[in-house]
Amino acid sequence: MKNFETPAYIIDEKLLTQNLEILAEIQKSVGAKILLAQKCFSAYYFYPLIKKYLSGTAASGLFEARLSKEFFGGENHVYAPAFKDSEIAELAEICDHVIFNSFKQVEKFADKVKSAGLRINPEHSTQKISIYDPCSENSRLGVRIDEFKSARIDLIEKLDGLHFHTLCEQNSDALEETVDAVEKNFGEYLHKMKWLNLGGGHHITKKNYDIERLKKIICRLKNKYGVEIYLEPGEAVALDAGFLVATVSYSCRITPFLYLAPCALYIEYMISCHFSRGRGEKFNRKPSAHCWNRGGSRQGKAHA
Repeated sequence: MKNFETPAYIIDEKLLTQNLEILAEIQKSVGAKILLAQKCFSAYYFYPLIKKYLSGTAASGLFEARLSKEFFGGENHVYAPAFKDSEIAELAEICDHVIFNSFKQVEKFADKVKSAGLRINPEHSTQKISIYDPCSENSRLGVRIDEFKSARIDLIEKLDGLHFHTLCEQNSDALEETVDAVEKNFGEYLHKMKWLNLGGGHHITKKNYDIERLKKIICRLKNKYGVEIYLEPGEAVALDAGFLVATVSYSCRITPFLYLAPCALYIEYMISCHFSRGRGEKFNRKPSAHCWNRGGSRQGKAHA
């Protein structure tokens, strides 16, 4: 590859499209809707491509919601632990679903939005590290069943859907465990909802992911509760579809077998970036891709 400055992230359209085709097949076969989680992948140059395969985007605040509205144009969903009075009017205008984290926010804002949802806490942990676990004992992400049951009926009736997000780079067996917990705690309320959002963390495009199990889970929920099902994968959209390219411009030999490069290196090399989870995996395919420099501006196509 040539004609671009390094360091640069290289995103391969062919590899990105392969992931999108997997996700699109799931949408089509089970009738679910899959959203791009922008907090994980927001290279908006590719939004027109992604829009051909996915139903919309998931935002974590006002600015991502604006990005989706301007560059994507599909369904626009937003969740945040809390929304400001100053931003709710714009969010209500540009977002199809607004998902709240508490009944206090539901009471304050639900009547102003097109479709109101509430994040719930299934209280079933599948994470090994508690500080990253939305279901840990001290987590404030999502409403627990005790609080849900004690909420005013009129506030529950304002809800069109429920949302949970408890997974991180996991297979569908972890989702199945979580859904079982959701049904046990919140099943009686699901019958009253229009939609259920299964959140993100689904490693759908990883080679060993059990897609058939995922499809069965979605179909069971749709048939049992009559709800529209949403998923919000982020990394699965761009997994293994990109590279970080850098230039080695200087090295210092200490011994015949040891070289140090404290600030710059002298040969061109490629390593996996976020899109391959930083594992340093080798790619045998030549990328025909677009690249961005360190500041985020696009430099055009890279040539293999």
